[in-house]
Amino acid sequence: MSMMFVNLPVTDLDRAKAFYEAVGFRINPMFTDHNAACVVVEEDHNYFMIQVREYFQSMTELPIGDPKSSPTSATAIFVDSREAVDRAVAAGVAAGGAEVGEPSDYGFMYQRGLTDPDGNVVDFGWMDPVAAAQGPAAYMAQQA
Repeated sequence: MSMMFVNLPVTDLDRAKAFYEAVGFRINPMFTDHNAACVVVEEDHNYFMIQVREYFQSMTELPIGDPKSSPTSATAIFVDSREAVDRAVAAGVAAGGAEVGEPSDYGFMYQRGLTDPDGNVVDFGWMDPVAAAQGPAAYMAQQA
């Protein structure tokens, strides 16, 4: 089985944990300490490892940038409905994150930009199941 871990540097671990819990994820306490926390995005598959910047820096000799001014990645998490997208973004903003730009609505896909309190991009989106399985053209054909 494949699993994906996305490592993100944060300045305040407790604030970051509260943010990720607010948007609907849970913290796995078995892999959490004073340096890092394991955020379960999808059980047995997808995780964030939020790490204090000093700990994150110990894993690379390269300088760590500031995602608020120079983002180098964006993670998009797709959920089950447009309403779930809106709820996650509203909860993220209430927990110290920031909405980025206007929502994008393509009919078959809906996406909203969000950053965590440290500026890491964590977008939320929804895609129509027909479009996800067969492509946007199939979705458009069913609308005609």
